[in-house]
Amino acid sequence: MTDTPDQPPPDETPMQKALRLKQAALDARPKAPRGGRFQREQAAAHASASKSKPWMSR
Repeated sequence: MTDTPDQPPPDETPMQKALRLKQAALDARPKAPRGGRFQREQAAAHASASKSKPWMSR
């Protein structure tokens, strides 16, 4: 995505503009740390709880 909010495509619809601006705003937000202790604990809790519910598997 080389387009910047300053240089919209010439044939951009209002819906495309709104989506482009929304994506830019979401990308600018700070990201949460990935793969830390919290995520491992959540995955372990989910795995142990799902063993007793075989009907919940995908």
